[in-house]
Amino acid sequence: MEQAAAVNFISLTPEAEEEGLRLDKYLALAVPEYSRSFLQQLIQGGSVSVNQRPVKASYKAKCGDFITLSIPAPEKPEIEPEDIPLEIVYEDPHLIVVNKPQGMVVHPAAGHTSGTLVNALMYHCGDSLSSINGVQRPGIVHRIDKDTSGLLVVCKTDQAHRGLALQFAEHSIHRIYTAICHGVIRNPGVVDAPLARDPGDRKQISIQAGGRHAVTHYEPVEALKQDFTLIRCRLETGRTHQIRVHMASLHHPILGDPVYGPRKCPFHLEGQLLHAGNLGFIHPVTGEALEFTSELPEHFKRILKALKQ
Repeated sequence: MEQAAAVNFISLTPEAEEEGLRLDKYLALAVPEYSRSFLQQLIQGGSVSVNQRPVKASYKAKCGDFITLSIPAPEKPEIEPEDIPLEIVYEDPHLIVVNKPQGMVVHPAAGHTSGTLVNALMYHCGDSLSSINGVQRPGIVHRIDKDTSGLLVVCKTDQAHRGLALQFAEHSIHRIYTAICHGVIRNPGVVDAPLARDPGDRKQISIQAGGRHAVTHYEPVEALKQDFTLIRCRLETGRTHQIRVHMASLHHPILGDPVYGPRKCPFHLEGQLLHAGNLGFIHPVTGEALEFTSELPEHFKRILKALKQ
């Protein structure tokens, strides 16, 4: 029997501000790593379903729709479980909350086929990870950057995955990040600026009209030496590189950010000082309100101490 080609599944749920967009335009914004023409081909080939039914590219997205893309990915290698230590903050039969260290990639991608959080989760959980996002991203309902540390919730069951995906779409997930920024920040504020892939560099994100709605609330916590500020950010939305791009747009990039910050870092850091320290949500199965916290990692505390002396 001929073996079927590998398929990468991606699940999406439109948000209120995205309602009414043509399906092909919505997908181009939601998964910018794929071209709009490629996404239109997927739709025409029946590889995109809305609420488990195939639709046309002209379909108007609705808030709460459950959209699934089936993307052929025969070139991607099979993911192997790896015995990588995990800092588990919470675990039950439906989900697991982990504290991801700086430097760990969340799921396999080009250039990172091993050593990822998914490799570690597959060893720890076995087959008990949700299948909605396919074999390349089992259980993954949200991500944080490779060099951002902190809390991440992963789903073991499809029921939990759907429930949490809806909470993310409704912006009801409570997420607080701590960062050290360049410059003096005296007052709290809000950055409400849409984000999309930078047309000049697909690896970067930039503020662009027509991009995905993105809102970051920030407040100064403490003024530090050398014109740095310890800040706290609350995510209203969760876009790729959101805090990093929004703070850089205020001329307060995050210390150590190799992409959106100064080229020269005074502390020779390996990545931005950004930590996802607070995560709260309603358990998608039991209905219990859950809240988790994570201490700043040692490399972050070391720099913070140096800037306080």
